[in-house]
Order: sequence, then structure tokens, then C-alpha cells
Amino acid sequence: MKGYLYILKTKGAHYYIGSTNSIERRISEHQAGKTKSLKNLLPIELMFYQEYPEIQTARKAEIKLKKYKNKKIVDRIVKEQKITMGP
Repeated sequence: MKGYLYILKTKGAHYYIGSTNSIERRISEHQAGKTKSLKNLLPIELMFYQEYPEIQTARKAEIKLKKYKNKKIVDRIVKEQKITMGP
């Protein structure tokens, strides 16, 4: 099953990084306020997503990106619309 890593921009210009097997469903859930951590940060905007052959690979990439805790890295990914690091 394919997987997706995605980056959202929230109210207040914060980034939210996630992964899913259905990008359309997950964005709809976020927009509907079904995600506790984003509920008070709506509206959201999808800034970037990347498809992976398997959900496990997308989750590994998500974890790795979150470990960096560096807004400059996320800004670069959003600007260039690509991830130059591996999962």
C-alpha cells in the first residue's frame, strides 16, 4: 500500500508533518477538526507531499524529519518541493 509524507501550514505559520495512506482522506479529517493537535490551528494549507511505495517508508521519513526539529529544513522542502534526504 502506498504511503504519503505531507507538510501542512497552520494558522500562525506553524508546520505540521504527518504521514498517511490516503492524502485526500487525511487532509479532510484535518480540515474537519478531527485532529486534536490541529483543531485550534485551523485553517490549514497543504504545502508539500511526497508519495512512497509503502506506508512504512513514509512513516520512517516522517519520524526522521520530525527528529530534525528544524524549521529551515522544512522551509527548504516546501520551497524546493522535494526531500533531498532519504527515509
